[in-house]
Amino acid sequence: MPIKIPMALPAYNALRDENVFVMTEVRAEHQDIRPLKVGIVNLMPTMVDTEIQLLRLLGNTPLQVDITFLRMGSHESRNAPPGHLERFYLDSDYIIEQNMRFDGLIITGAPVETLPFEEVDYWNELASVLDYSAARVWSTLHICWGAQAGLYHRYGIPKKELPAKLFGVFPHTINERNTTLFRGFDDEFLAPQSRYTASDRDAVASHPELSIESETPETGVFIVTARDGREIYVTGHLEYDPTTLDREYRRDTARGLSTAIPRNYYPGDNPLKAPVVRWRAHAHLFFSNWLNYVYQETPYNLEDL
Repeated sequence: MPIKIPMALPAYNALRDENVFVMTEVRAEHQDIRPLKVGIVNLMPTMVDTEIQLLRLLGNTPLQVDITFLRMGSHESRNAPPGHLERFYLDSDYIIEQNMRFDGLIITGAPVETLPFEEVDYWNELASVLDYSAARVWSTLHICWGAQAGLYHRYGIPKKELPAKLFGVFPHTINERNTTLFRGFDDEFLAPQSRYTASDRDAVASHPELSIESETPETGVFIVTARDGREIYVTGHLEYDPTTLDREYRRDTARGLSTAIPRNYYPGDNPLKAPVVRWRAHAHLFFSNWLNYVYQETPYNLEDL
């Protein structure tokens, strides 16, 4: 079954070209099932690319998913085409004022991780979204800085700066195999990482409400859950497409930053060669497992949240 998005959204044609099943509002009106309602708080600098990456994964299950894009109204984004946010996004204040409910919510990463949380110009607004999601969303998936922000706001988990940018594709293992998130996973799986900071592992491990589901000595904590899966924190980027790390590397190099070549990404660590994608299958499986969990557990009537 498809995701439902407007035909005018740039992601629509891109996903149709990939044979991802997308649906217009007109066709969706004739479906006789209740679709899942998923909100996406898109804080990434590559805003349209992130839309495509997430929609690609959300559109790969038998479920119909209605997508609502959300933005921080208190922040002026310079990373979207003119008029894009006004046309396709709702302010987060609006969904809170309207008491809107979602089966699932995704909060992306953001290019602000080296700043103290309280110095981010939209921190108070994001904190309100985090509080709102605890009561009006069945399961919230936090990605990269979004995961750090959620762990800090809800549980006081601090972040620390890494000696160098954690950058590349790394093997990860699973601590808790009996969770629905990892149904069908191999003993080891790969996932991209791209960050300068990390949530404090000891603080996470010592908190009674948090469970570390996946981690490695090299990358630290990768996936943390709370409230039986109603809160999911992913420190990496399973959603990244084949060339995202390449674009980041070339962007950093053009800016004169001393960013190392992303590890385990280019054949022979040679950036002149095309990267090899080795995380896509587990990315699709992870998002499918999450949507299936939400579908099975969320109340049919969202007013019961």
